[in-house]
Amino acid sequence: MKAKVKWINDMEFSGECDNKSIVMCGENLTPMQMMLLSVAGCTSYDIIDILKKSREPIEGLEVEITGERREEYPKYFTKITLNYKLRGNLTNEKVLRAIKLSQEKYCSALAQMKIGGVKVEWGYEVLESSK
Repeated sequence: MKAKVKWINDMEFSGECDNKSIVMCGENLTPMQMMLLSVAGCTSYDIIDILKKSREPIEGLEVEITGERREEYPKYFTKITLNYKLRGNLTNEKVLRAIKLSQEKYCSALAQMKIGGVKVEWGYEVLESSK
């Protein structure tokens, strides 16, 4: 993987990776906000993939993530908390299995955080089907 960041103006930057781009800072997301979204997006992708392969009737998934950071520089994350909200006629056993597989095996963004010493906590709830 290869990426590059270019300064646009003031405190605004463009990032490019694999022919995709994003504008950072300024009025946009900061790098630390993007790190949280990367973790939430990574684990969400895993969970949807695992549940679909298990033929679970998932109708929706929302992941709320919060991060705690050090007060002094560098202000890296010390703890993140993920709250998974899934919707559908899902079995708790398969939901728990999907979350654990993502947390312990598949989510590279989360693994990177853990390697850096970030404490990870999580919880989940299954909401009734809307159908």
